[in-house]
Amino acid sequence: MFIKLNQRGFTLVEIMIVVAIIGLLAAIAIPNLLRARLNANEGSIKTDLRTFSSANESYRAAQNPPSYSPNIATLNAPAAGPGYIDASWLAANQPKHGFNLTYTTGAAAPRNTYGMLAAPAVAGTTANNTYCVDQTGVVVGSTADGTANVPTGPAGGCGGGVAIA
Repeated sequence: MFIKLNQRGFTLVEIMIVVAIIGLLAAIAIPNLLRARLNANEGSIKTDLRTFSSANESYRAAQNPPSYSPNIATLNAPAAGPGYIDASWLAANQPKHGFNLTYTTGAAAPRNTYGMLAAPAVAGTTANNTYCVDQTGVVVGSTADGTANVPTGPAGGCGGGVAIA
């Protein structure tokens, strides 16, 4: 048996230093990635609420007399013609982008008002702010850390919140 005296390799100290550096980089990167996910969820839901508002206006324009959709399922699969929104809006697909959606509308036909509320499924984890869109087409949202001026989505439209540009 031949033993080589000049064997090369990493020492335990060198390996521990590399592991410590990787841990430090992970500690810096992970919070930034989580924040990026929150921002992406909030950006996506704002866009989706604008899309929903446009879809509901298109539905209303096709009705005689003009009336907003009684529920989300009707926008997905109306009695006649193509759907105005895709199936990702249906209750079975909630949460959408980390938000739970609640649609309310005026009770009697013709329905002249509606409110679509998007609340974080898990506040601070999937999103921070609450958003709402109504028959005005203006998306409103909460301010600060998601706890100040939180909008509500009653059948008469959105209450509270600050208009989102």
